[in-house]
Amino acid sequence: MFLPYCWLYSRPFIESFEETPMLVAVLTYMGYGILTIFGYLRDFLRARKIEKCHIAREREEQKDFVPLYQDFENFYTRNLYMRIRDNWNRPICSVPADKVDLVERVSYDYNWTFSHTGRVVKDVINMGSYNYLGFSENKGSCADAVAEVTLKYGAGVGSTRQEMGNLDGHEELEKLVARFLGVESAMAFGMGFATNSMNIPALAGKGCLILSDELNHASLVLGARLSGSTIRVFKHNNMQSLEKLLRDAIVHGQPRTHRPWKKILILVEGIYSMEGSIIRLPEVIALKKKYKAYLYLDEAHSIGALGGRGRGVVDYFGLDPTDVDIMMGTFTKSFGAAGGYIGGKKELIDYLRSHSHSAVYATSMSPPVVEQIITSMKCIMGEDGTTIGTERIQQLAENTVYFRRRLREMGFIIYGNNDSPVVPLMVYMPAKIGAFGREMLKRNIGVVVVGFPATPIIESRARFCVSAAHTKEMLDQVSEAHRGKPLIYKKTRKLQKVSPAAELLHENVFDGRNVTNP
Repeated sequence: MFLPYCWLYSRPFIESFEETPMLVAVLTYMGYGILTIFGYLRDFLRARKIEKCHIAREREEQKDFVPLYQDFENFYTRNLYMRIRDNWNRPICSVPADKVDLVERVSYDYNWTFSHTGRVVKDVINMGSYNYLGFSENKGSCADAVAEVTLKYGAGVGSTRQEMGNLDGHEELEKLVARFLGVESAMAFGMGFATNSMNIPALAGKGCLILSDELNHASLVLGARLSGSTIRVFKHNNMQSLEKLLRDAIVHGQPRTHRPWKKILILVEGIYSMEGSIIRLPEVIALKKKYKAYLYLDEAHSIGALGGRGRGVVDYFGLDPTDVDIMMGTFTKSFGAAGGYIGGKKELIDYLRSHSHSAVYATSMSPPVVEQIITSMKCIMGEDGTTIGTERIQQLAENTVYFRRRLREMGFIIYGNNDSPVVPLMVYMPAKIGAFGREMLKRNIGVVVVGFPATPIIESRARFCVSAAHTKEMLDQVSEAHRGKPLIYKKTRKLQKVSPAAELLHENVFDGRNVTNP
């Protein structure tokens, strides 16, 4: 039987995932049911030419061929997504910093098409960008350095690293990333998504086993599928589920032949961007060592955003970076740039340089982007001679705790870890997805709303991304914007002051789903 490795944690690990209230779940299913019924009614009207259908459809002469479009996907897009389509793809016309300017658009055909009014909605508080440390800016040391490099090297390279696209800046960046992570070597890639999807196939193949968290990002899922390895999924952040799969893999081996697996690779993320949860890395590493598996850690959202030095989830738990076999991350969030990296032993990186499709066939990273990463990373490390990086890391941590506490005190149901800058706020019902996004924009606040199929059908949510660039006044304005209109389900029970003993019990919550330690 799996026993929690409580002794591995040097600090309380608190996560909250409150189950959907029964009444809310029933009303949510009823809402989707009503939308579905009306959707079929409208499709009937469209088939009789009573209502116009704007979306792509199969031609009559193609009815005997394999369909290009899946019926249910088309149905969902026509009748559900179109109702709230105005909440996504809003064009901005400014730097995606703490505030943004939005181009106003209107639709005269129920969100089938949009047209711009020519008006700009200014100073919208940006709670949707992954600008965790506030480096997405057009002024300051980073912007000045990028402008200088652009004049010297130009905007693009036009070649791969192995041909004529390997610049001195790329070499400097990779050495800096390795030093930042505390590993032997590192390699940079021009696209974060491709860092996962193109490198996992180089690390695993036929005869290998990949154990993947059920909530892993699409890039990890795609990379695992492209590898040709056997894939088994364990419950999100559930160490009992992971250990059971590891034990079964060791005992039974490969299907039919029962030969030992060539390699067992565990895929996890640092911060899960839709749940706001943090991986239980100390326990994952303990299981990895126990069963002689390999660990692939995706720190896209955690690098720069967690830890006292901004080194990610490894720094957050005070662990040894060498205990993680493959350290992956992106430069698109905390560094305000683009691309991704993989860090680890020198032998691993040397192997990827010649076997990774993303390294061999992809165009090199743009010089201005390289300089943005170098400058922001040196700022975080304090090598620019200032304390700006340290101050931003501390400010992000304070903003995260403050904003989460304000929402919780107001009675809203929020998911995730107390230290996660990704804050999902549950809205549940389909009608409230669109209403929430529109009402927040009316109050000059830009948020991301997410529903089915990106989330479970009864767990639609709004997702706030906290930044070091946000001031306390901005966060207060965002939290106060929820008052006055009953847009979201709130807890009806009153907040009670608990005793120190109860607080201690709460700090020892281990399973994240309101299950305490045995």
